[in-house]
Amino acid sequence: MATDKTKINLSQRVQAIKPSATLVITAKAKALKAQGKAIIGLGAGEPDFDTPDHIKNAAIEAINSGFTKYTAVGGTPELKQAVCDKFKRDNSLDYTPDQVLVSSGGKQSFYNLCQAYLNEGDEVIIPAPYWVSYPDMVILGGGQPVILSTGIDEGFKISPAQLKASITDKTRLVVLNTPSNPTGVAYTRADLRAIGDVLKEYPNIIIASDDMYEHIVWADEPFCTIAEVCPELYPQTVTMNGVSKAYSMTGWRIGYAAGPADLIAAMTKIQSQSTSNPCSISQAATLEALNGDQSCIQVMLKAFKERHDYVVAAVNNIPNMQALASQGAFYTFVNMQAIIDKTDGVTDDVELADYILSQAEVALVPGSAFGAPGYMRISFATSMENLQEAMQRLEKLFS
Repeated sequence: MATDKTKINLSQRVQAIKPSATLVITAKAKALKAQGKAIIGLGAGEPDFDTPDHIKNAAIEAINSGFTKYTAVGGTPELKQAVCDKFKRDNSLDYTPDQVLVSSGGKQSFYNLCQAYLNEGDEVIIPAPYWVSYPDMVILGGGQPVILSTGIDEGFKISPAQLKASITDKTRLVVLNTPSNPTGVAYTRADLRAIGDVLKEYPNIIIASDDMYEHIVWADEPFCTIAEVCPELYPQTVTMNGVSKAYSMTGWRIGYAAGPADLIAAMTKIQSQSTSNPCSISQAATLEALNGDQSCIQVMLKAFKERHDYVVAAVNNIPNMQALASQGAFYTFVNMQAIIDKTDGVTDDVELADYILSQAEVALVPGSAFGAPGYMRISFATSMENLQEAMQRLEKLFS
């Protein structure tokens, strides 16, 4: 019988990256659930609320009216204008439609930027803990991630001195994410001003400001983005956002970016040769999300704040766990190094995540996925009932 002896030699670029740890742990939890296990998943970064009705109705109307064809690659004119209006309304930033690109999720915005801007060996400064996909997308763009590590003692924030020391003649891009995934920590205006004072000395470095959690903030100080705080950095900033988190529209896959027109044009060219336009129906829904009733945000925000307060208190009540109160998003980033050190058969956070999943049937994402070994991310984008049961299980396991 003939056998297929074909050897598939995968590209070096795909071998240089790893699958998303959040998707891996979520898939593992789903598999155990399918086996009848009472798994509580605290891994996914996805609001548990439904998409608001007025947004869904706008999509239904778009379908019924036949808005089901290709659109312009970078988004419909109406939606690009709505994005400009949003930036003016919420962030006091003036953009024109030729400075805006609408993409299939915030992830594609950053991917387009890396592909359009980076050359082989260019350095990209990424503060850690970081969103899992930043380094890999930089690598796919030929760039070299330069990781600036922070921990709970630094409040998970980089310092201006740390940033200054990391800049070389190869630095092309600096990534800022506030409020942060995975920590929930938000940079203050003073923080951003101090960082801006460093970056204004390097006009050839682009700043990628990921503001995806802009509307999920409960700090005393309102949200601010770096181009708003430091207007002199406007010409070198790409401000990225989307509707996934604030409007519970993760599956609709719409993100957007605004920045220098020539760079946005280059990003649009990348998109034209990869995915082309984002989904027409999702664009119609996003138009309503940005222009319509915003009260849905406050309903979700209230629930996230209550869950945050509960989880942080519960975590800090468990021996050898430590968590900071955060300012936004829907994550708590827990220092669990002491538990790793005390648990037989566990040598790192990845093994600890497996141990917790098998022993307590609670799914968490190990901190090493975010460039922070020894930590664990807890997502509280789930019901208070689930959170209470999960915290009780963790307390029973480790007390």
